[in-house]
Amino acid sequence: MMVRPGRFLLFIAAALTAAVVTLAPVSSVFAGDPALPKELEGVDIEERPGALLPADAKLRDHEGRDVTLGSYLDGEHPVILVLAYYECPMLCSLVVNGLLQGMKGLAWTAGKEYRVVVVSIDPRDTPETARKKRDSYVGVYGRPVAERGWDFLVGEEAQARRVADAVGFRYRWEEATQQYAHAAGVFVFTPDGKLSRTLYGLNYSAKDLELSLLEASQGKLASAWGRVLLFCFHYDPAENKYVLATRRLMKAGGAFTVLGIGGMLLGFWRRERRRASKSTDGALA
Repeated sequence: MMVRPGRFLLFIAAALTAAVVTLAPVSSVFAGDPALPKELEGVDIEERPGALLPADAKLRDHEGRDVTLGSYLDGEHPVILVLAYYECPMLCSLVVNGLLQGMKGLAWTAGKEYRVVVVSIDPRDTPETARKKRDSYVGVYGRPVAERGWDFLVGEEAQARRVADAVGFRYRWEEATQQYAHAAGVFVFTPDGKLSRTLYGLNYSAKDLELSLLEASQGKLASAWGRVLLFCFHYDPAENKYVLATRRLMKAGGAFTVLGIGGMLLGFWRRERRRASKSTDGALA
């Protein structure tokens, strides 16, 4: 059946209009539309790749000792940073629980190949609450954790805010609920304190953690197999996970195809050359 051009164009226009109308509510939420729930205003994680962790931020660890974030940056170990608070009724625990599950699936151990630092955004938290939280998670982790391997820190509001602002972690205090409204995510830093990757949500698979740590380690953790993994996967923010780098693999496949064809042609050329040489030798005889 023949479709008239005019009708076809009208059909396309109608379809596009329907798509725009359908997607408008979703787009408006991400564009900061006034329809955004009041509870979520000022709550977000802003992508800041390459941002520097404030090394001079002054905090206290679960033993009450004064520490700076710079003391966790040794130039050798990538660092996973979590911003939370220890009396959080739900979300913070879900974030750290998700991280813990991913860590348990890694062959690497916190404190040996990488470090984990949890910073409380609540100035009411104390070294005692930090110690209880740390003891609980390290116990479930089930592996020996070296000094500075996985620490829970507390500090003044201004210091926690400095850390949060540096990584684009926007949160606010809810007076009505007496709780902090905040987003869910963890931050992976290079050994010298540059933000390498932000992982969103509540679930952090062992594969995603491994790849993000490989990226952040700047080659320090990368075995030959690790380099292959980094080549084959890239982080997709829309999927919130690492996915196959199909374009990269297609390029690699194309290169292997060219090399394969080149090898075949070289083989044919050598074989024909040998035949020609034998024919010449026979004629001379």
